[in-house]
Amino acid sequence: MDFGKVLTAMVTPFDEKGKMDLERTTILIEYLLENGTEGLVINGTTGESPTLSIQEKIDLFKHVVKVTNKRVPIIAGTSSNDTYASIELTKEAETAGVDAVMIVAPYYNKPTQRGMYEHFKALAEATTLPVVLYNIPGRSVVKINAETIIELSKIDNIVSLKEASGDFDLASEVIQNTSEDFSVYSGEDGLTLPLVSIGADGVISVASHVIGNELQQMIKAYTNGEYQKAASLHRQLLPVMRGLFKQPSPAPTKAALQMKGIDTGGVRLPLLDLTEQERNELKELMDG
Repeated sequence: MDFGKVLTAMVTPFDEKGKMDLERTTILIEYLLENGTEGLVINGTTGESPTLSIQEKIDLFKHVVKVTNKRVPIIAGTSSNDTYASIELTKEAETAGVDAVMIVAPYYNKPTQRGMYEHFKALAEATTLPVVLYNIPGRSVVKINAETIIELSKIDNIVSLKEASGDFDLASEVIQNTSEDFSVYSGEDGLTLPLVSIGADGVISVASHVIGNELQQMIKAYTNGEYQKAASLHRQLLPVMRGLFKQPSPAPTKAALQMKGIDTGGVRLPLLDLTEQERNELKELMDG
């Protein structure tokens, strides 16, 4: 399923007291839609989902759906390492009116490939929404193997993969052995162009908070056959992409947004806001 080329894994704005701030969320959404974002992924890791309450998540889903008003697709993160808890949140997201859900490989409890297949299958069967699989072993410890993804893609409403394992063989195998309408997105900004070059559809991006238009230009250059231009843009953008992950995400992204005049507040513990030195280093990158 094609959700666009550049989707933003959106930060969740907080106020000065650390409460979710829906007014700031509205401002952020409008800014992103004006700067290269074709779809929003909300309540993911970048949205600090581990520290949002269930009610906050539901309130966020409803608010983003209302503000975007069907202008772009909204994909809600409804993951848990408890299959049934994930099903319940997925049902809430469906009721709120989102366009799809994104489910990460179950973390911490380390299921087998068969366990992951049954987890995703149970979720897909519990909703009419399209389901995006999220493969990120760096955070979940377990990796969804290519064979498992290919089998899951045969379930009607499992329509896409956010791929952040860094395994190009896996990505190639999935792209080669799934149907034409099964989409694959890079889940790592720095691998966007390499993955697009082997057939991926685009990126679910963190860096698009600040370089969304540039990412669009890079992908467009590649699809237009301007390979040297695309490669040059990739090299130019890479330092910013790396800089946004120099400290635990999304602290650098929230700081970078503030530098752009979009205040999304700080991060919640156990994450920390950037120190003055870290902010200065990021500003140099942004200005560079």
